[in-house]
Amino acid sequence: MKKIDLGNHREVAQPDCIKALIVEFITTFFFVFAGVGSAMATDSLIGNTLVGLLAVAVAHAFVVAVMISAGHISGGHLNPAVTIGLLFGGHISVFRAFLYWIDQLLASSAACFLLSYLTGGMTR
Repeated sequence: MKKIDLGNHREVAQPDCIKALIVEFITTFFFVFAGVGSAMATDSLIGNTLVGLLAVAVAHAFVVAVMISAGHISGGHLNPAVTIGLLFGGHISVFRAFLYWIDQLLASSAACFLLSYLTGGMTR
């Protein structure tokens, strides 16, 4: 078993880390936006629950395939569970995992905020 690397605060200033955080934010944002947006759309457009479930699953499958292929810079984690798995596997440091978690949570919150705004859930 690999040892878990703690990392240090200097990682955040490295160009590869900054690039990875930007890519991770974008891919996580689109993953949540497309996934939750497709669920919201099928809920209001399709009466059949099974067809709606299939549409949401297909939307998630397509967006995961595209985002992981586009996220080769950051690893295409897309969610904190994958990040913690790679942390315990010894593939990323604790500090970088912490940065990824913050990035993923901000991206998913921004996607949900935008969806809420676009659907009129927030006062304009």
